[in-house]
Amino acid sequence: MNSKKKMRLMKSWQKTCLAIMLLLLPALAFAQSVQVTGNVKDQAGEAIIGATIVVKGNTATGTVTDFDGNYSISVPGNATLVFSYLGMETAEVAVNGQKTIDVTLKDDSKSLDEVVVVGYGTMRKKDLTTAVASVSSKEWADRPVISAQQALQGKAAGVQVIQPSGKPGAGLTVRVRGTTSLNAGNDPLYVVDGIPTNDITNISPTDIESLQILKDASSAAIYGARAANGVVLITTKQGSAGRSEVSVSMFAGFSNVAKTIKTLNTTQFYDLYDEIYGAGSADRTKNTYTNWSDEMYSTGVKQNYQVSLSGGTDKVNYFISGGYQDESGIIKPASYDRYSFRSNTSAQTKDWLKVTSNVSFAKTSRRDVADNANSGRGGVIMSILNTPPFMTKWDPAEPTYYYRNPYQGAWENPYAQADTYDQNSDYRFMGNVGLDFTITKDLHFKPSFALDYTAHKWDKFIDPVKTNYGRNANGRGEHADDEYSTWLSENIITYDKKFDGKHNLSLLGGGTFQKYNHSNTYMSVEDFVKGANFETMTLNMANKINSATTSKDANTLVSFLGRVQYDYESRYLFTANIRADGSSKLAPGNRWGYFPSVSGGWRFSSEEFFMPLTNVVNDAKLRLAWGQNGNQNGIGNYDYMQKYDLSRTEQTSSGAPTGPNINVGRYGNRNLKWETTTQFNLGLDLSLFDSRLTAEFDVYHKKTTDLLLYITLPASVGRELPMRNDGEMINKGFEFNLTGHILTGTVTWDASANMSFNKNRLSKLGLTPEYSTAKIESNNSDVIIMREGLPLGSFYGYISEGVDPETGNIKYKDLNNNGITGTADPNDKTIIGNAQPDFTYGLTNNVSWKNFTLSAFIQGSYGNDIYNATRIDIEGMFDHKNQSTTVLNRWMRPGMVTDIPRATVSKENVQNSTRFVEDGSYIRLKALTLAYNFNKKLLQPLGISALSIYGTADNLVTLTKYRGYDPELSWNGTSAAQLGIDMGTFPQTRSFIFGLNLTF
Repeated sequence: MNSKKKMRLMKSWQKTCLAIMLLLLPALAFAQSVQVTGNVKDQAGEAIIGATIVVKGNTATGTVTDFDGNYSISVPGNATLVFSYLGMETAEVAVNGQKTIDVTLKDDSKSLDEVVVVGYGTMRKKDLTTAVASVSSKEWADRPVISAQQALQGKAAGVQVIQPSGKPGAGLTVRVRGTTSLNAGNDPLYVVDGIPTNDITNISPTDIESLQILKDASSAAIYGARAANGVVLITTKQGSAGRSEVSVSMFAGFSNVAKTIKTLNTTQFYDLYDEIYGAGSADRTKNTYTNWSDEMYSTGVKQNYQVSLSGGTDKVNYFISGGYQDESGIIKPASYDRYSFRSNTSAQTKDWLKVTSNVSFAKTSRRDVADNANSGRGGVIMSILNTPPFMTKWDPAEPTYYYRNPYQGAWENPYAQADTYDQNSDYRFMGNVGLDFTITKDLHFKPSFALDYTAHKWDKFIDPVKTNYGRNANGRGEHADDEYSTWLSENIITYDKKFDGKHNLSLLGGGTFQKYNHSNTYMSVEDFVKGANFETMTLNMANKINSATTSKDANTLVSFLGRVQYDYESRYLFTANIRADGSSKLAPGNRWGYFPSVSGGWRFSSEEFFMPLTNVVNDAKLRLAWGQNGNQNGIGNYDYMQKYDLSRTEQTSSGAPTGPNINVGRYGNRNLKWETTTQFNLGLDLSLFDSRLTAEFDVYHKKTTDLLLYITLPASVGRELPMRNDGEMINKGFEFNLTGHILTGTVTWDASANMSFNKNRLSKLGLTPEYSTAKIESNNSDVIIMREGLPLGSFYGYISEGVDPETGNIKYKDLNNNGITGTADPNDKTIIGNAQPDFTYGLTNNVSWKNFTLSAFIQGSYGNDIYNATRIDIEGMFDHKNQSTTVLNRWMRPGMVTDIPRATVSKENVQNSTRFVEDGSYIRLKALTLAYNFNKKLLQPLGISALSIYGTADNLVTLTKYRGYDPELSWNGTSAAQLGIDMGTFPQTRSFIFGLNLTF
């Protein structure tokens, strides 16, 4: 090669190298570290203290803003900074060599990009094609909420939450879109961090991050045979990368009875007694007076303390918490306490493996007092109202005895009724471990194992001296031990792929295996050793064993599930689910059920014809869904088998052992299968004014087929027929939810409103087309009827036409025109009311000004009737019980016009009738809270990142026409049929609570 050619090649190479160096120079510069400073503020121009700034993809490199909103961080010149703060939208800014970056974070207005939890996964809220409601922990952060169900009340359309009793620790009744079953249970399935359960009393609300309610069959179908009543997904808190936090929350306060019912004084009682039994019948030598309401209702105390530690890096995060809750009721000794502990961790151990664990433990104890019963059955509330006012706490003749009712020994005074040791204790462990294998970027395998274990103990002791009931047996005692364990193994495969930037496909498939075991031991004894008391009584101190039993039962559920999700540009959306469940509760050949669903969505706001409206309506989507769910809760573990009863025989000293007698019990049914609920749902989602106003509307139709029913036979037959699938029920309704966010200067107003309309009807009852239930003991008559074509909770009785001025008796409407009106003619009975509301609603308003926030939560029900059976015993005037002051207006002479009949030992005037049916509609200021958030500039020198204090008044005002203690009630919270009956229900309390939330 000649020298000139070599020279040309050398120059060409030099030029090429120079060009490459010039091209790489900016990249090399950006690869070097840059010290970036700046300021972070909100839309109002206020500095944000404690905002987190991290490097995208490397959360180990990060910092937080100071009390002026300033920050400083050393990062690579080509890095991207991620700015985040609680309640604000996250912002990402590329450094590109910049040395100063100021950022304004926008309020998080619950944009449609919010991610919500669905069965076995998550989705963007904007891509949902089903009816899913979401409740964030932010909505109760400054409220003294003590249970997850309480956090749901009034917050989600289509979800009715009733607090049936004011007793500490009393469970709440949750219904999603009405009642779907008579005997299979109506509570939703709860899934806590992937663990299905029917009991969430062990969970502290402070540990919860969010609640998602799967309301329609399509969203819940992935849970198959347990999802007919809806599904509530509970996600507990996790740690966040970037920094560690210590959070403390606590509240304490007091409560009192919100309303009392006035009763007769001693003179008025004697006057009534003489009127019932004849002049001079009352022994007026006992002229003392006891106001039993003042004696028994006291001030209750509530307190709750919770501490948590959370944090993490880009590889590991953790959340650890411990809490204590205690509540003493307004009637002693009713009380409840809970100790709870939780540890949630996750670790990215390898690029291809993530490990998560969620472990919790709780100990709960509840001391009970009996309610929802008359005074002759131990009901404390009715005893307060019915105990004669001349009685005192202690018997003057026997100071160690509670005063005995001279008219009826079984009707003990309220102190005696309440002085029973009735204690429930639970030790609950819940835990799961999950693995996430990244096979490819799009393909994941997620096996997990979970265990839910509960040890339950119940003790009941009745003093052998103080009470008449205890003295009759020289003391009574009962004890039960139960162990419940459920283990669950799940193996899920997911595939998520985006094609061409427009097509999104998500596939899910897997199998689950669940095993449930239960064991029980029970013993009842009496005749205790002399001197025994609550502190020392154990069953071995008794002389006589009344009953001793043990039992075991188990069931297995095997499932296969699959889901397909597809969308095109988030404009056309499609989801299909299928779940196959096989249950050991059913006979071979009937064990498998299949529960499909399909749903679709159309984001018509993305269509070209809608473009002119997008400056107002920024998002609009139509949803349509169909699906089927099952319900197996009402089926016993061995109901398909023939039952046998054992009766023990006395063994003689000379005879050989023979064993117990075996008798035929309830027949089995090998054709038994689970109930199936089929549901259609049509929904419309709207987002207006840049998501400042959002709206969700849904209409639905639910039909439950193969209702589980018991066939009733006359007692003389001597046999019990099996449960069978023989009925249908329909629920249909409309619901909506509106949410608004307004920011004007220093004032922020957040408001949400929801309303739910539901119509229920029994469309078929099969072999027994009519049932009656809910027997009122005072008139020995059922007040609830179930009949084809009627809704659940239909009251049945006579139409009262008031008091006859001449006789003082109730006149009952003569519906069959046979001329009988002065007495109750059974042929005149008809439907006299309905416990189902026309609609329920909730309204929340949060107004913030500077550091103050005023929150008002209003909740109510309209159109439901209540059968006030309490009034039968406090206005009936037919025996020795004390009565309310309402009877002072009773009929006393011919020609007197009044709505209260005469006093008489006859029970003709207390038949089930419209006299005792009342309007149960109410509107309640459920919670009014004033909170103050301290200025973070003042807190930061103390090492405190956030501090708020608040005061809350619960059940402050209730507007209602109902004359009882409280319109929010349920006589038997576990019964689907016995709705809307008030018989001595423990009243709600009005509470005043003060608390603080502190974060370091």
